[in-house]
Amino acid sequence: MEEIIEEIKALPLSKNIHPDVNILKSIYRKSLEDSESFWRKIAEDLFWYEKNGPVYEPKETPPYAYWFKQWKTNLSYNALDRHIENWRKNKVAYYWESESGERRTLTYYDLCKEVNRFAYVLKNLGIKKGDRVTIYMPMIPELPIAMLATVRLGAIHSVVFSGFAAHALADRINDCQSKIVITTDGAFRRGRLIDTKGIVDDALNHTKSIEKVLVIKRAGNDVNIMEDRDYWYHELVPSTNPYIEPERVEGIHPSFILYTSGTTGKPKGITHGTGGYMVWAYFTLKTVFGADDKDIFWCTADIGWITGHTYVVYGPLLMGLTSIIYEGAPDYPRPDRWWSIIEDYGVTIFYTSPTAIRMHMKYGEEWIKRHDLSSLRVLGSVGEPINPEVWNWYYKYIGQERTPIVDTWWQTETGGIMISPQPGLALVPLKPGSATLPLPGVDADVFREDGTPAKPGEKGYLVIKKPWPGCLITIWGDNDRFVNSYYRRFPGVYYTGDFAVRDNDGYFWLLGRADEILKVAGHRIGTAELEAAFLSHKAVAEAAVIGKSDPVKMQVPVAFIVLRPGYEPSPQLRMELTKYIKETIGPIATPQTIYFVEKLPKTRSGKIMRRILIAIVENKNIGDITTIEDETSIEEAKRAYEELKTMLS
Repeated sequence: MEEIIEEIKALPLSKNIHPDVNILKSIYRKSLEDSESFWRKIAEDLFWYEKNGPVYEPKETPPYAYWFKQWKTNLSYNALDRHIENWRKNKVAYYWESESGERRTLTYYDLCKEVNRFAYVLKNLGIKKGDRVTIYMPMIPELPIAMLATVRLGAIHSVVFSGFAAHALADRINDCQSKIVITTDGAFRRGRLIDTKGIVDDALNHTKSIEKVLVIKRAGNDVNIMEDRDYWYHELVPSTNPYIEPERVEGIHPSFILYTSGTTGKPKGITHGTGGYMVWAYFTLKTVFGADDKDIFWCTADIGWITGHTYVVYGPLLMGLTSIIYEGAPDYPRPDRWWSIIEDYGVTIFYTSPTAIRMHMKYGEEWIKRHDLSSLRVLGSVGEPINPEVWNWYYKYIGQERTPIVDTWWQTETGGIMISPQPGLALVPLKPGSATLPLPGVDADVFREDGTPAKPGEKGYLVIKKPWPGCLITIWGDNDRFVNSYYRRFPGVYYTGDFAVRDNDGYFWLLGRADEILKVAGHRIGTAELEAAFLSHKAVAEAAVIGKSDPVKMQVPVAFIVLRPGYEPSPQLRMELTKYIKETIGPIATPQTIYFVEKLPKTRSGKIMRRILIAIVENKNIGDITTIEDETSIEEAKRAYEELKTMLS
């Protein structure tokens, strides 16, 4: 990759353009004009058993390209074996810490041995190329070990977030017809024991494909072990260190299935290949974060989500980085837990979500000031649009006004980051709230409803007009849904489902999901836009906006607000916020009601569970809450609803 960058930097610069923007745009043009040579050079940084045929082969049906179709490689070999053949053998791959303070350190050599031992067990249990393996585990080192062992055999892993309930786990097992489940006897969250094995047992009452359950001893609690089905890993793992030859798989061979988890409808089994995904994970981490061997990289995402797949497991290991894995809540047992970890390990790159940042804003700056965060050199944001207020707080208090923030946009489907500042290539001017520019290979645009390009400053749908290496290859078992979901709206173009605006400098501003829209008296208003407006008020730490059914207007906005320290709920503040939204967005956005709460209902990954808030204000059944981080948040919302209803009556 360095060769490409130097080649571009040697080109003459255009006048009246920031030099680094010019460099970035030159690299970008080259990546689109000659995809074959561009990605071939990037791929040379990685290991391939065979390099037959072109890198990029156009096809007539979605996703309109094969990537590395005739090439052969193995993700596990690239993540581990090639590093232990050089000086990185004894370099730390992972520092692991639990919320109770347990610690483990795994070098690349340690990790490689453990992966081979795990692969040995899986192979003896009958796992082979193409088999599906469901992994349902907390954030312990055995989770990435199990993933790497699975792809080492050419099998396909389906990691299910350990916060999901039995029925959700069963649905995912049934959809991909997994042969084996890997789990733990238990897990810990906020000091509570979670019976993960019991959840698996419940799920398997509704599945037929599972032949074996492999159980990792984690919590030491009593669990049911069914004869001829359930096996303790520690009883099967060899005492020696066997070497399992990696399966040589084609570039388009599926490496994993990861299910999206919408509030309604059947989850989609997003399926990623091997060669294209591997190159994209490696390239995007290096490009966006400018990471090198001196860095300590910490992505706080749970591995059960795509951010954890790409930037906790595959990306860092492909680059040979040292990473942090933390098993626990970000504010347990105290609100400074994350800042303590950064200080203890000397974290240099920190990648988290705006939701988590807003939570820490609520606790105030005094917790941060107790720790030395001077090791940080790059901050990242992922998962949702970050509004300017949160961006500035993140920059001021965590980055100490000296570290760039890479505000990244991407999806489960894209495999890795698509739009972001790219310090690994060039330092461009940042704009708080903007994800800035597309990465090389990402032909992004903003379309109107009719499929024509929107003008600068005009809101539209974010689309990707050309295939890129990390793109999903299908929805598992449902290719028609794959086509209908992503390529039907604008034929030949990938539809992201997100709203965006591009400014006069070509910078992209993400405005949230196109399906998270309120329809108020015929007007369409994005919940992300309303929430951003609330968050720009000095009193607001967190905000969740929902649409309540209305017989006249169809829907009316309703907001649940968490206040910053120093502010107290009052009728006057409610009136002030209502007026503020009316003046900021317009009269049509005026919230019918504002509820003040101490916390918002969120999943353990930090997503606000808006359906719960809708159920409360519309007096409906709340439904499944097994993925919620803190059940007391539901009581908070109910209390706020009842108090205001009583006061108004």
